[in-house]
Amino acid sequence: MLTVGVYGATGQVGGVMRSVLQSRRFPLDSLRLFASARSAGRTVDGVVVEDVATADHRGVDVALFSMGASASREYGPKVAAAGAIVVDNSSAWRMDPGCPLVVPEVNAAALDSIPRGIVANPNCTTMVCMPVLAPLHAEAGLTRIVASTYQAVSGAGLSGTAELDEQIKAVGDKATALAFDGTSVGFPPGSVFPGPIAFNVLPHAGSFDGDETTEEIKFRNESRKILGIPDLAVSVTCVRVPVYTGHSLTLNVSFRDAITPERALDLLRGAPGVEVVDVPTPLASAGGDTCLVGRVRADRSDPNGTGLTMFVSGDNLRKGAALNAVQIAEALLERGIVAA
Repeated sequence: MLTVGVYGATGQVGGVMRSVLQSRRFPLDSLRLFASARSAGRTVDGVVVEDVATADHRGVDVALFSMGASASREYGPKVAAAGAIVVDNSSAWRMDPGCPLVVPEVNAAALDSIPRGIVANPNCTTMVCMPVLAPLHAEAGLTRIVASTYQAVSGAGLSGTAELDEQIKAVGDKATALAFDGTSVGFPPGSVFPGPIAFNVLPHAGSFDGDETTEEIKFRNESRKILGIPDLAVSVTCVRVPVYTGHSLTLNVSFRDAITPERALDLLRGAPGVEVVDVPTPLASAGGDTCLVGRVRADRSDPNGTGLTMFVSGDNLRKGAALNAVQIAEALLERGIVAA
């Protein structure tokens, strides 16, 4: 009897986790849902939500966590100690050497050692490009990434989408005035983003840590760990854009060995979790399970002549979070780490 627990079941990503488990027909016998005391007692999908703080976690085989870093640090080890493999979507365990950081299409073998009983899910921005970069690295040896991201407001949670929605509605038919004078239209005060996000872009995702943001630091560190390149050179600027769902990246990547755009496209067409398209967009990626990649061409600024430029889009709530967590659970079954 395989029991799966969804922790943070009533939240944005938790809801997508429930949907993905169902759509992929994950072979569970029992589903348990957990949330904070505020949501405990509600019935969701016919299941009564349990209070994570007071519940008996014994009997859960796979625990899919999406409760935020603080809650994951508090409850993740407790649930693991009760016998579950915890798959955590927060930043709490990603850089812990005792917790594998896994994208199943890239490094599923890392699941063969889970000393803490916790597997980490990468940041949703990092996730979008890992299935794309992995086959190129295997072919030519990735040495450098220069990236600019275009991150949807849903990456900041339900409050982020609500803030964009509120600002768009407040501007209404005055939106065209923004084309001539960005100060002439009043926006309601925001609390999630450091400036108006509607009709705007903000080169600020996460919080500042020195001269970088936490999102930029996550991208660098997680890319190195997932791809197994500890000295990978990474420069990234993370930008929040007025898109509801779907993170995108412009990637300028350099390699040890020469690789042509034609060869890169051949590899990408056969890569799991990747779909080659002419023009990737976040709108096209929303609701999908693949990372869209296109505009693949030579980076003519690369001094060694081995660089490529490309654009990638992916659904940050599905592959960027919920889907990858379920795929990790599937890989645990396939590798015999969890028994059905």
